[in-house]
Amino acid sequence: MTSSRTADRLARILGMLPWVIAHPGVRVAEVCERFGYTKAELARDLNLVFVCGLPGYGPGDLMVAYIDGDEVVVDLADYFARPVRLTPAEGLLMLAAGMAMISTGEAPDALVSGVAKLQAALLPDGQPLAIDLPAPPPLLPMLGEAAAAGGVVEITYTALASGATTRREVEPWRVFSALGNWYLMGWCRLAQGERIFRVDRIREAALTGETFVLPDGLPPAEVRFVPRAEDVRALIRLGPAAGWVAEYYPVDIVAQDEGGAVVRFSASDPAVGARLLVRLGRDAELLEGGEVSAAAADLRSRIRRRYGAE
Repeated sequence: MTSSRTADRLARILGMLPWVIAHPGVRVAEVCERFGYTKAELARDLNLVFVCGLPGYGPGDLMVAYIDGDEVVVDLADYFARPVRLTPAEGLLMLAAGMAMISTGEAPDALVSGVAKLQAALLPDGQPLAIDLPAPPPLLPMLGEAAAAGGVVEITYTALASGATTRREVEPWRVFSALGNWYLMGWCRLAQGERIFRVDRIREAALTGETFVLPDGLPPAEVRFVPRAEDVRALIRLGPAAGWVAEYYPVDIVAQDEGGAVVRFSASDPAVGARLLVRLGRDAELLEGGEVSAAAADLRSRIRRRYGAE
């Protein structure tokens, strides 16, 4: 799962690199002002870029990116200086997003012009496209109608992580597609909180006959982790080599400096945090979280026994 924080960071990097390449000798302060960086954030992104490159990944295939005094240096990255060729799927996605913006009546002239050029390139003959889509899950129409009508549904759901099957009543807010799957978002009466369910893991679903009022200000339709009051929490200090955790996992960043970050990690099972700590090794330190500490100690002991180390 890719977090919104990761997507925002990637978009900023992809915007920053071509501009720096086109302005050799640019100063740190100018890059920070133009792209909304602090100096520490810019240094972290340049360090990330430093280990990226083209297949082969030898020294001559990797980009060079660093801060030299007060200058930002990016080298061996000419492919970012040239326009990126879109795949057909990427082009259609961009076209659809642009047309949706134009339909609001608030699109600037530059966007209207760009969409027209993209449409001419993708659909030169003006003919409609034929797109084959996979069949939706059988329960999808019923769940969509329940969300539209404000009808409570009772579902039998098998969780992906634990494999546990439960029956629960849900007030469905919306159904949406993301990451190649269909999801149901709503208020779960069993959990007493917002939940997101993969539709293909709903074994049964039926209307209860009850209705509900759709709340105002619904959250965005996206796959994300929703912390619960009963979740296990841990406070973890991440070293520089473990900085990716703050981008990959939906954590709360408590503190951050050039030496790393302190994050609050939440999960329904202490084993999740334990596996992460064991994976990170010396690059992470558990500051708080007794349950996670015990689970990590047990996991390390079982690993040592398996490999005959104790």
